[in-house]
Amino acid sequence: MSKRAVILAGGKGTRLRPYTTVLPKPLMPIGDYPILEVIVRQLVQSGFDHITMAVNHQAHLIQAFFQDGKKWNTKIDYSLEDSPLGTMGPLKLIPDLPENFLVMNGDVLTDLNFQELMNRHIASKSIFTISSKKREQLIDYGVLDTNENSHLIGFREKPRQLFEVSMGVYIVNKEALTFVPKGEVFGFDHLMLKLIELKKQVSVISHSGYWMDIGRPDDYEKAIDDFDMMKPKFFHE
Repeated sequence: MSKRAVILAGGKGTRLRPYTTVLPKPLMPIGDYPILEVIVRQLVQSGFDHITMAVNHQAHLIQAFFQDGKKWNTKIDYSLEDSPLGTMGPLKLIPDLPENFLVMNGDVLTDLNFQELMNRHIASKSIFTISSKKREQLIDYGVLDTNENSHLIGFREKPRQLFEVSMGVYIVNKEALTFVPKGEVFGFDHLMLKLIELKKQVSVISHSGYWMDIGRPDDYEKAIDDFDMMKPKFFHE
């Protein structure tokens, strides 16, 4: 049975400037490979035999590098946005998506088992499954707790808060696309709020392993170091 993945690779990578002045963010190198090639290799290893790259910014560079995917023993094709459509909007441009398919950002470094995520999504019969990661956030200020009279009732110096965040990796049932408007900017946030409003079942599956979004310079530099040390882990060798 064919397995389909869509990689969202159309962003400009403005937070990574000046790195992305010349290269699109998905072609930024991590070790021996562009981050997007790491993702392609991981998907192929998980049995995905058809990958569509949703491209926009500097699309010709991404197409020139990956071509038809033969080098990686998979089929790669492209969906070109004329203008940015957000994270979910580009999916409406792809006419032949199967009943369930993987969608992920093209700048994610993770050791997530994509096949297992797909299996759990299908078993749950959810309309949408989000892979999540627990992240601790440092609030780099002294936080004041006040009452309705603006009197101080508590104080916390640089507290830490735990959040469950989206990893930018999803399994989508095709029904979810009926709630995505065509030709409009429509993000992950818009779709989640719509599905919550309609009481549709969305699963959240927490990942205990490695995850890094390389969108910021500090995270990108850390990802380079981590990849060199943990390469077998990323390719499940």
